[in-house]
Amino acid sequence: MALVSATEMLQKAVEGHYAVGQFNINNLEWTKAILLTAQEVNSPVILGVSEGAGKYMGGYDVVVNMVKGLIKDQNITVPVALHLDHGSYDHCYKCLEAGFSSIMFDGSHYSIEENVEKTTELVKAAHDKGVSIEAEVGSIGGEEDGVVGMGECADPADCKKIADLGVDFLAAGIGNIHGKYPANWKGLQFDVLAAVQEKTGTLPLVLHGGTGIPDDMIKKAITLGVAKINVNTECQLVFAEATRKYIEAGKDLEGKGFDPRKLLAPGYEAIKAKVKEKMELFGSVNKA
Repeated sequence: MALVSATEMLQKAVEGHYAVGQFNINNLEWTKAILLTAQEVNSPVILGVSEGAGKYMGGYDVVVNMVKGLIKDQNITVPVALHLDHGSYDHCYKCLEAGFSSIMFDGSHYSIEENVEKTTELVKAAHDKGVSIEAEVGSIGGEEDGVVGMGECADPADCKKIADLGVDFLAAGIGNIHGKYPANWKGLQFDVLAAVQEKTGTLPLVLHGGTGIPDDMIKKAITLGVAKINVNTECQLVFAEATRKYIEAGKDLEGKGFDPRKLLAPGYEAIKAKVKEKMELFGSVNKA
């Protein structure tokens, strides 16, 4: 199955009161684990690529061809969107050119006027290619490719301004952050989320920083229009933990245990288990 935009899968999620997971990819193992899990549980899936991860994997053309090759050779038939995560203005165009099926323009650090201007232009460029586009209002806290910020709450009126530009889904800051949540985190601000939903109607909303948010908060967010939930750190943590256990147990010193196919296998399986767990929580199983 060819790559698809995320628009239809997220509209279905809003109507069906579930969410589709965006799982960030970092290499071949990550991508294969996520795609095969989605296929096994019959769930639509969004593969997220940050600018830093795109560079790490060798460039956007490499990423597109790797994902397309895996879809073909592994017989993946569930809907798959390849999405630029927190894209800058320039990189949105690079990903449109490379063949991504979805992009996110993160204009949250601009003034609302400049965010509107740039988003307007990118909406047209994306839609001309049949590509879905996500925008952001109110910066998401935590660290994302070296950029650190505290979670801000979006202004619902600003959300409406961006929503009215024709974006396909919207990330609104509601106190969520990237990475591990600190002990003094106040939780999601559901009053802000409800106000944003009231202004934006049935537009699918996006929850960034899905790692560490309690399950009951996730489920409540879905009832308030969140149709896309981003997961990255949690997969990194279980991958690292499984790899560390393998090495600490001395498995890499037994026979050909140093072979990367064996060395990375426990981490690969840990990602599969975590992705399945999240898809079950989000309610996307058997929704492909």
